[in-house]
Amino acid sequence: MLDYGLLAPAMFAGLILFLLIGFPVAFSLASLGLFFGFLAIEANYFGVAFMQALPARVFGIMSNELLLAIPFFTLMGVVLERSGLAEDLMEGFGQLFGSMPGGLAQAVIFVGAILGAITGTVAASVIAIGMISIPIMMKYGYDMKIGTGVIAASGTITQVIPPSLVLIVLAFQLGVPVGDMYLGAIGPSILQVLLFSAFILLVSIFQPQRVPALPPEARSLRGRALWSKLAWGMVPSLVLIFLVLGTIFLGIASPTEAGAMGSMGAILLALAHRRFNWRMLRESADGTMRITTMVIFILIGATVFSLVFQGVNGGKWIEHLLSHIPGGRLGFLIFINVFIFFIAFFLDFFEIVFIIVPLLIPTAHALDIDLIWLGVLLCVNMQTAFMHPPFGFALFYLRGIAPPEIKSRDIYLGSIPWIILQLILVALIISFPEIVDYWITKAAKLDDAGVQQQLNDIEMPTIAPLDLNP
Repeated sequence: MLDYGLLAPAMFAGLILFLLIGFPVAFSLASLGLFFGFLAIEANYFGVAFMQALPARVFGIMSNELLLAIPFFTLMGVVLERSGLAEDLMEGFGQLFGSMPGGLAQAVIFVGAILGAITGTVAASVIAIGMISIPIMMKYGYDMKIGTGVIAASGTITQVIPPSLVLIVLAFQLGVPVGDMYLGAIGPSILQVLLFSAFILLVSIFQPQRVPALPPEARSLRGRALWSKLAWGMVPSLVLIFLVLGTIFLGIASPTEAGAMGSMGAILLALAHRRFNWRMLRESADGTMRITTMVIFILIGATVFSLVFQGVNGGKWIEHLLSHIPGGRLGFLIFINVFIFFIAFFLDFFEIVFIIVPLLIPTAHALDIDLIWLGVLLCVNMQTAFMHPPFGFALFYLRGIAPPEIKSRDIYLGSIPWIILQLILVALIISFPEIVDYWITKAAKLDDAGVQQQLNDIEMPTIAPLDLNP
């Protein structure tokens, strides 16, 4: 275990200590990296010239066009939260499904999926859906363990459905195309919606009193008025989904360009709903700035830490540890997913992506694990970080908008079934990799023997010998 020296284990232990103390992650990573960098130079792990790579790495982060997608998608999500689109979707789907037990919860799931395909941010989805649906659920006798659970879980669908911010950051860390990550996430996204919907269906069959149907007086829209309301919510949604995802999948736009078009579409939608004003735009820009700054600082700190960690043989040390896990490939996948599930109690998804994921890449290569498939699998697992009691951010967002009558205990207990459903999805992806691979257009892999045979079969043109005699 110590064949690669003591500095790598010491760095890892120091990081855990700083995180337990509660010191900001970005500064913990940077300070540990610099401190152990000086120690490594003194211990002759590497020379001073090795640290000269640091400015270039930081400049590479700041000039990376892919990361520009983060502020664009964040701005789009924040603007859409205030645009009125969620209200139109919830009212339309609520009226459509409200006549059956569990119909309102089903509406929450489908609206969460649609908003997830547009906004890319969990906070926007949870807040927008919760503020609309919680009063209705309370008024008509929903069990609020089910109600709060379905709202929080439907908001976290955003984590997996493209254009998820997590998929963008994971693609950057894994060094794979964002478009392929988005394609790989389509299957798990659909399956997750179906799992959530099936759970509500089972509750409505066996315990209908927990998810009652809306009474006739609550379903005021019928016929043409209902379909007009649905169209007013769905048509802009489909247009935005095409602007963001369709242009990426068709190769028309890069993720950054698609994010810019989505942000403009969100602003136009707010104008159409008469919700746009300069205060809203200023608040949206402020929220975008805070999230983007947090991500960039964490990424810079992670770059400092990872450079030094690799320099002191940390990558080889981690690969040595993970490659000796019993069970080979399956054992590795089970271990890292259990590890990430529990570490998500203490770290958010950005911190996991920047700290943990780079350490897994060498072992994944050694075990011939496709990085796109692994990235989607980890993304599904990291959804649980939003749902873990008591630190899940989706639960915090929900607690912030829920009235005092809803107890925190109900919110925490209500999250447990949905965490189990998310873990079932993780197990299904491990058992059936085609859930991810089916949607990815794989380039044909080169076969060395086949290439050599084709080269041998090529007929070379004959060249007449030169007549050197005058």
